[in-house]
Formats: sequence, C-alpha cells, structure tokens
Amino acid sequence: MKLKLKRPLAFFDLETTGTNIGADRIVEISVIKLHPDGREEVQTYRVNPGIPIPLESSLVHGIYDDHIKDEQQFKALGQSIADFIGDSDLAGYNSNKFDIPMLMEEFLRAGIDFSLDNRHFVDVQNIFHQMEQRTLKAAYQFYCDKKIENAHSAEADTRATMEVLLAQIERYENMQWEDKKGNITTPVVGDVEALHQFTNLSKPVDFAGRMVYNEQGEETINFGKHKGKRVEDVLNAEPSYYSWMMQGDFPLYTKRKLEEIHARWNAKKAAERHAKAAAAQPKPAEQAPRTDAPKADYTKKDFHKPDHTRTQYPPKPFKKNDEPAKPVNDDMLQQLALKFKKG
Repeated sequence: MKLKLKRPLAFFDLETTGTNIGADRIVEISVIKLHPDGREEVQTYRVNPGIPIPLESSLVHGIYDDHIKDEQQFKALGQSIADFIGDSDLAGYNSNKFDIPMLMEEFLRAGIDFSLDNRHFVDVQNIFHQMEQRTLKAAYQFYCDKKIENAHSAEADTRATMEVLLAQIERYENMQWEDKKGNITTPVVGDVEALHQFTNLSKPVDFAGRMVYNEQGEETINFGKHKGKRVEDVLNAEPSYYSWMMQGDFPLYTKRKLEEIHARWNAKKAAERHAKAAAAQPKPAEQAPRTDAPKADYTKKDFHKPDHTRTQYPPKPFKKNDEPAKPVNDDMLQQLALKFKKG
C-alpha cells in the first residue's frame, strides 16, 4: 500500500434527511478506519433523525422512516462514533463541505466533545475535481474500472471513496499539477499531510465555508456584503454583525469558530484599552528631598491656663489713679432698697 499513514485514517460517509447542515439530520453513517499497518475496521450505524425523512431524500439513499423508527437517535450513538474514530485523520467524498460540518453539527447538538484540532482532512472529491472533475460514480469507474454496487448506501459509497483515493495515488504518482498562480507541484502523494494541503486549498475556517483564511492566515468573511474582509475588521466596523450571525441560521460549528474569534478580539480590545489608560495616567514627579526646607519646631512650650475668676478676659489693665473700692455701708444698702422697692 503506497498510502503511508502515521495514524489511522477514517473514511466516512453520511446519508441524511437533506443538505441543510443546520436543520437536517444524519440517518446513516459508515466509517472505515484504515490503520498504518493496513488493517481495516468498519462500523455502520443507522440513526433515528427525530424528524421525518423527506421523500426526495429517501428516493436517493433508500432509507425511509419505517427503516429507522426503532433505531437510536444520534445523542445515544454519538459517543460510540466519536470513540471509534478516535484521533484518526478524516477522509471522505465532498467531506470538507458537507460530511465533516454535518457530523460536527450532530456532535455539538448532542453535547459530545469531538475536536477537529490537529487532524488532517482529505477530501477525495477535491483531488478528483482538480485533476479530472467528475462525480463519485464516474470517479469509481474512471480510477477503479468498476461500478458501485448498491450506490448511495453509506458503506458502499465509503468503500468506493477509499478505493478511489488509493487508485488516485497510484495514477498520479510523480504527475505535476499547476495551480492558478502558475506554481507547479506534485501534489498527489502517499502522505496524508500533503493530501490535506492539496484538498483544502480554500482554507476554510469552519468547513461550511462561511469563513476562510486569507494568504496571511487571517480569518475572513466568505459571503455577503463583507466577503473578503477580515472578521476582526468587520467586528470593529460593525459589532452587531457578530450577534446577527450568532442568532442566524448558521451551523453550530461556524458559530463556535466565530465565538473563538470574537473572544480573541475582545481580549485584544481590552488590552488596548488598558494600555491606553496606563499611558494617560500622569506619572508622579521624581524629586530629591529638599535640604533647605525649614524644620518643624517641636520645642515644648508652657501652657497658660486662663484665670476664670476674673470678670473680664483678658483682664482689664490696672491704672495707678484708680481709687480702691469703698466698703458697703448702711446708706448704700438703703439706697438699693429704695431702688428695688415694690410699688
């Protein structure tokens, strides 16, 4: 096998109630786990979506409401699926745009911790479209010279996807490819990291493609009136855009990535405000202590208590020519008695 693996590569395919990542549900998932030693493990799950399956979807994949009415819902199966995938890299057909975001939506809805960090993602359709531009059925016929038996069943499509990738590696060994900028490389090799780079040329932030990385590795809006603008620039110019997206009909994983960007942006703004406030704070003047300043006089002084026996304070100064007071006599008493005598 020319595909060299450093860890397992989990090929998977979903059958769903429809193509709306935010509203539709998984009805079947099949995972083929390819190990570095060539071993394969296969798990296929039928899932009760909890909502009716539209007839047009059932006509595509052949799964009707009666087929899944007694099956468990994703919330009950999700942890087993997450454990089976483990730390594997992920591969699928159109998986970057549909299967991975749909699977993440179900994990998030069920409250199951499944991280996409530090994984590689190989979208076999991207290799095919960039090299030959065909459908899975045509790809299987073209690369493997076979027809898919029981097409649109999850396991049949998953196995076809795995066989197509292995055939692509064989077919495009040492074949050069020119990108839109004229750079020539040999992209289809038996290395998952290199295939990850080749099949993720758009560099999506959230897999649904609502946000993508620019050439500087910065998150940018990829739709609507702000398409091409950095997310942080949009938050600066129109802070309400964050609330609009968080309340809108966007996939949960898109909202999670937006929350991470918003938290980072908030932290940066808070740091800027703190730095600005610190710069505006006046610095105390640094002066040497004065040596010529007058010293405080702490000498103890006598305290003079006022003489309360005196009728006047301060006391009236004594004059030498003042006559001494006359003693009280009978005439004085008689005059006072006459003065205050009642009528």
